[in-house]
Amino acid sequence: MVKETIRVYARVKPLGRRQQAGIYSVDEEEKSVSSLEIIVPRDLADGFVNNKRESYKFKFQKIFDQEAKQDVVFESIAKPVAECALAGYNGTIFAYGQTGSGKTFTITGGAERYSDRGIIPRTLSYIFHQLQKDSSKVYTTHVSYLEIYNECGYDLLDPRHEASKLDDLPKVTIMEDPDQNIHLKNLSLQQAANEEEALNLLFLGDTNRMIAETPMNQASTRSHCIFTIHISSKEPGSATIRRSKLHLVDLAGSERVTKTGVGGHLLTEAKYINLSLHYLEQVIIALAEKNRSHIPYRNSMMTSVLRDSLGGNCMTTMIATLSLDKRNIDESISTCRFAQRVALIKNEAVLNEEVDPRLMIAQLKKEIQDLKDELALVTGEQRTTELSQEERLRLDELIQRFLEDNDPESTLDVGPDMRKIKYCFVHMKQLMNHSKISEEKLLSQHVLEEKDTSIQVGKEELKLKEILQQRDGEINILVNMLKKEKKKAQDALFQLNAVASGSNVLDQSLSINLEERRSPSSCAHLKEAKDFSCSVRRLPFLSRQIGEMSLGCQEAFEVFKRDHADSITIEDNKQLLKQRFAEAKSLGEKVNEVRNKINHLKGEITQRHIQKAALAVVSPSEELNKFDPVEEKLRTQIEEEKKSYKTMFNRLKGLKVEIEHLQLLMEKAKVKLQKDFEVWWSEEATKLQV
Repeated sequence: MVKETIRVYARVKPLGRRQQAGIYSVDEEEKSVSSLEIIVPRDLADGFVNNKRESYKFKFQKIFDQEAKQDVVFESIAKPVAECALAGYNGTIFAYGQTGSGKTFTITGGAERYSDRGIIPRTLSYIFHQLQKDSSKVYTTHVSYLEIYNECGYDLLDPRHEASKLDDLPKVTIMEDPDQNIHLKNLSLQQAANEEEALNLLFLGDTNRMIAETPMNQASTRSHCIFTIHISSKEPGSATIRRSKLHLVDLAGSERVTKTGVGGHLLTEAKYINLSLHYLEQVIIALAEKNRSHIPYRNSMMTSVLRDSLGGNCMTTMIATLSLDKRNIDESISTCRFAQRVALIKNEAVLNEEVDPRLMIAQLKKEIQDLKDELALVTGEQRTTELSQEERLRLDELIQRFLEDNDPESTLDVGPDMRKIKYCFVHMKQLMNHSKISEEKLLSQHVLEEKDTSIQVGKEELKLKEILQQRDGEINILVNMLKKEKKKAQDALFQLNAVASGSNVLDQSLSINLEERRSPSSCAHLKEAKDFSCSVRRLPFLSRQIGEMSLGCQEAFEVFKRDHADSITIEDNKQLLKQRFAEAKSLGEKVNEVRNKINHLKGEITQRHIQKAALAVVSPSEELNKFDPVEEKLRTQIEEEKKSYKTMFNRLKGLKVEIEHLQLLMEKAKVKLQKDFEVWWSEEATKLQV
């Protein structure tokens, strides 16, 4: 068991061009603790005494300033937790902060550069690399991806649903067993045999996440997401299995509605986000207090799922993301205060080991057989699992005598044998049931007769109901026909009234015709607008594939793609991918050349051995033990070629991983571009119809 407090880190987001930097300082003089000091100058413009606090100081395990890179964050925060997960302990890493402070960038990573990979892809790469190195155990890895949006859980990795919107995904519900363990119903576990499969599952889940544009962030995640890696390991021949879970949590950002000014759907999302984070803070406060009997885990879905991570069997780490510009100083101070409360919570992580049930069954069977042998040794007779025929007949006679005996003090003595005692109970129960069955048969006959009469009455009632329904239908049809005739009469009366006022309408139509003759181009424009609006309604702008669009829609997509911001990223990644492909191709050719050269050198050594053997026949004493400098030189060349072969092969493996990641990034950017075009196209169609 490992007892430790939750480790808390802080990361400062780089400022944008138009943001004004707040005043803060980072002190890393101590070895294991860093301190962050935020200065808030007093505003003396109001002309009265201002006693507001100016300096706020907070302590963290480590503080990553604006220049910190993603690999440094992973090495310091995620790598120790991943090592504990491989050893059999549960682990959790979660990011907390306001909207736009860099939580998703830290946990998931950016989509523009390969070096911007976040904690999740780097952790997957590290875990699978360690699993390949360790051949002493058999590992199995599964992945799950849960999204909590407006207090509803959704499975982002469900293979049976092709989700075009969030409602298409299966809903996940929480179930609790008697031991207060949480189980997530409808959350699928997908097996990942290697790093490539795990990254594909991560990409699938990220494309289904809920994002929206807010005043604080152009691509704000509007939901809490929990990416979980399940690892189980077992040594060959051992009965002990180790199981561990690693939660990587990206919380939605808190925001002040008065500052952002959002409304409508975004306001509803902000309410749910702030409410769930408020319940998370309640749980943190309750855990930090001593002698607190009740912890409100059940208030929200997120705190229920993360019950073990907060004060349970888990090694938990928190990353507080800060945006230290002047406009967000108050939110950053609030985040730091929350982190200080989290640092007071103690977790007790236990090594998750369990015994294989199949081996346990075999051990219990052996123990039962040993006990049977000991019992036979004590009693002097070998007992079988079932009674013999003679023993059963003898017991039947004893039971019959016991039941016929009128003496109330009579007993039924069968000896200290549980088999005989159980048989007596079963036999007496059968006798009692037989007497009850005979009584029930008489009652059932009377019941059947009564049922027959009630069935006949019921059939007559059904016939009457059907006749009534037919009459009601005929009446409704007649009423509808009368309404139609009445409407026709009203329309005829209206037409007679319209004839009287027809002269005015004729004059107006003549004036309109004169104007149309004077400006024929306006009529043409109106007709074109109508035709275009009708065609817009028929265009399949919600289609997923470009090939299914019409020609006009494809041309609009090309123009939209040219002006879109992500097109530059796609082109850059495409060029970089071409370079990596070319480099991989040239490396492959070099590797083949080196391999052929090694084989050629080995062939020359073999030729030298054949020549030596031929010369040894002539003069065996001289040629067999003679030192051959040519062969030694060939062996040295082989060793050098092997070193270069190994270096180039390792580089080729690294290029393969980078190429696969770049392909994922391009696919993700293309999907986002397609979704943005669909939204834009539908908005344009709506405007044109209006």
